[in-house]
Amino acid sequence: MGLLGILVALGILIAFAYRGWSVLLLAPASALIAAWFSREPLLAHWTQTFMGSAAQFVAQFFPIFLLGALFGKLMDDSGSVQAIARGMTEKLGKTRVVLAVVLAGAIVTYGGVNVFVAFFVIGPMAITLFREADVPRRLMPAAIALGSMTFTMTALPGAPAVQNAIPMPFFGTTAFAAPGIGIIASLIMLGFGLWWLGRAETAARRKGEGFDSRRVEGLKEVSIADDPFLRERATASHEFDPAELNRGQSSEAAPSAIVAAIPLIVVVLVNLLMSVFVLPGLDFSFLGEERWGGTSLAAVAGVWSVAVALAAGVAVLLALNFRRLPSIRESMDAGANASVLPLVTVASLVGFGAVVAALPAFTLVRDWVLSIEGGPLVSLAVATNVLAALTGSASGGLTIALDALGDSYMRLAAQYGIDPAVMHRIAVIGAGTLDSLPHNGAVVTLLAVCGSNHRESYFDIVMVAIVGAIISLAAAILLGSVFGSF
Repeated sequence: MGLLGILVALGILIAFAYRGWSVLLLAPASALIAAWFSREPLLAHWTQTFMGSAAQFVAQFFPIFLLGALFGKLMDDSGSVQAIARGMTEKLGKTRVVLAVVLAGAIVTYGGVNVFVAFFVIGPMAITLFREADVPRRLMPAAIALGSMTFTMTALPGAPAVQNAIPMPFFGTTAFAAPGIGIIASLIMLGFGLWWLGRAETAARRKGEGFDSRRVEGLKEVSIADDPFLRERATASHEFDPAELNRGQSSEAAPSAIVAAIPLIVVVLVNLLMSVFVLPGLDFSFLGEERWGGTSLAAVAGVWSVAVALAAGVAVLLALNFRRLPSIRESMDAGANASVLPLVTVASLVGFGAVVAALPAFTLVRDWVLSIEGGPLVSLAVATNVLAALTGSASGGLTIALDALGDSYMRLAAQYGIDPAVMHRIAVIGAGTLDSLPHNGAVVTLLAVCGSNHRESYFDIVMVAIVGAIISLAAAILLGSVFGSF
């Protein structure tokens, strides 16, 4: 009965979340259903297990959600994202609009701009570019997805995305874990995605297919950003509330592309300095005291590095664009508010996972996952893949997997002599594969922004965001198994 309860609870969570119901309601309700099937105490699981785990997630990752959303909003309102995207398209020209859109998305998201901010800024520009170059509109969502929600989110070392931060407290790693493996995996994703999009564009031109503007005429960013259905789906998959995109005031004069890129460079460099040089060189032995939670530098260094990097990026951005921001307070308030609902939503998914993991029947699930042939790296990849697919959220699935199995994988890492940095990179890449199934909030939002639908554009998204990611995941597992971390 206990295992049946887990399956029923998971089915309810997935089915109703797909229909736009709030995860804030679904997660505790589903958790209590699973506990009821196991004849476990309901109130104790709700207030102690569910809320305890959710609160721990908030305590660990609130700084990254807050500063990441703030940085993205300020980059948007200052015109910096638009300036970078425009500079990239001018540099590459109208004959390579697909490459320009991919690289523009990659640059801004690797530098710390949230995926949804990138969607709503690059999307309208991509419509103009694709129309002028007469490239089929149906390829536009896949081009934006390749640059914004694949390798810069999961594989490229140093990415300040929350998905890359989640494994750090579990494995004692930093955002630069297994950099060599991450770079190779990134090149595979990028190379495969560009190959596929180039092939698709060539085939479309051969058939005489061009840009079809009928579905994007009259498309309104305001209506999409304020759509309550999209909002519920989006906040469970990424760390920015789309409703805040239209709050605040945007700059009338964008900075130059070089000035706009400086805060992104600062985020990456400060993250690297903090991770490799600053924090390891200081004495943090006091963290072992009870007043600091009896923790260690390894458990918090990664989150600290990313938080300081994003804070530095915000400070530099404000200094460079102070006069361009019409209302700094409104923009900063909107950025801060944009972090709250996604944070609590993902924390609720984590609470649901904690209740399930605490049930006696979960022992069967854990034993099955850990017994998957191919070794710990393969089973870890399968676990994160499956949970990200079921929840439609890379961050939610990743946290549930590591909350339930993180200690087991650390023991296996010691037993098999696997560097935790490799575990980190495999877990993140694994979470960023099947999370892009049709019910993923980012996919739904991206299609809406581009004026497209699943029938027209989803197959190309599958190829660049799932197939390419799975190929790179397989390569990363092979490299990690043979060479270890590098």
